[in-house]
Amino acid sequence: MRKIALVLTLILVLVTVASAKLVVWSSESQISALQKLAADFESDYGIQVEIQQVNFGDIKSKFLTAAPAGEGPDIIVGAHDWVGELVVNGLLEPIPFLPEREKYYPVALEGFSYGGKLYGVPYTIEAIGIIYNKDLVFDVPKTISELEKLAMEAADDEVVGLVYDAGNFYFSFPFIAGKGGYIFKETPLGLDVKDIGLANEGAIAGGSLIKSWFDKGIIPGGPNYNLMDSLFKDGLAAFIVNGIWATPGYRDAGIDYGILPFNEITFGDGTNPKPFVGVQGFMINAKSRNKLEATEFVANYIGSFEGQYGMFLGERRGTARSDVFTFIEQGAGPELYDVLQFSKSASIGTPMPNVPEMAAVWGAVGDALGLIINGQDTVDSAFSAAVEKIKTAIGN
Repeated sequence: MRKIALVLTLILVLVTVASAKLVVWSSESQISALQKLAADFESDYGIQVEIQQVNFGDIKSKFLTAAPAGEGPDIIVGAHDWVGELVVNGLLEPIPFLPEREKYYPVALEGFSYGGKLYGVPYTIEAIGIIYNKDLVFDVPKTISELEKLAMEAADDEVVGLVYDAGNFYFSFPFIAGKGGYIFKETPLGLDVKDIGLANEGAIAGGSLIKSWFDKGIIPGGPNYNLMDSLFKDGLAAFIVNGIWATPGYRDAGIDYGILPFNEITFGDGTNPKPFVGVQGFMINAKSRNKLEATEFVANYIGSFEGQYGMFLGERRGTARSDVFTFIEQGAGPELYDVLQFSKSASIGTPMPNVPEMAAVWGAVGDALGLIINGQDTVDSAFSAAVEKIKTAIGN
């Protein structure tokens, strides 16, 4: 494997501790790719990398228990929104160097950044997009206005033009963020949780757009995820908003669908809706006795072009490196269509905030969206109240 030259002191340390062993906690989906990288690392340095399979949903909780006691793995594979909690608890080691940093999508690095430092090497990104039924939609819209027009044209007594889980902040966020709303202000040192932008002019514009779809009858009353999913599987929805996890079910249902990533549709001013982005990567245990070796493995093996491409081949999920995406796209067949389209969406999105204060946001904004959709409150009033709830919950 081609590797960037190491700092001399790091080489010396690695040589002197050649009998060390790295332990990685990973879920099943990453195992095959990691085993190849682990073998390369052991061949180069004589250091064994033991991959231990742990259910993804259990990794963080078990790590929170084991790491403070000086136990557990040297490296964990997990989601970027774990970072805030783990850093606050003193359990993650910053990544001091990342070769070819410029090759990573900025959103992937942002996801693993906290307080101005990088706490993980990302390898995959994912986001939602617009999915449409090709039997009901004959032109791909380039603007939100065109989407509205096509949705109304496709609708009839049975077919719904547009439907999605609008009361769920995760699915409505692209239209709020794309207009200029934000959750916590981004700064060079990380997110400023005292600056909440969910009731600013952009957020109000996004909420008003969503409300207009109900007022115009484009979206039916009472939408939820299950309704959206079943309508699309039955061929009774022209446009929906969903993620790659849903498309196997649509294929099984015989739906001829297309995916419109958010980077290929704009508002009237030329800006794009901005979805939440989920990032996964490799984080180093701050209590590990093998932090230098762990850093070498995640930065120069996991983080290399070969490592990232190998991880892609193992999981077939969106890659965190732009050069790997370009390489995949050049030789991609129809089987990679979904991955590539959703990856395009993720490339312009914003990482879900990785700070603990994010826990206060979901319920407050979800409640506000419900009031707006049901006509029980104005956009301005509902979002302003949501911001006050968030501030109270996090102690602002």
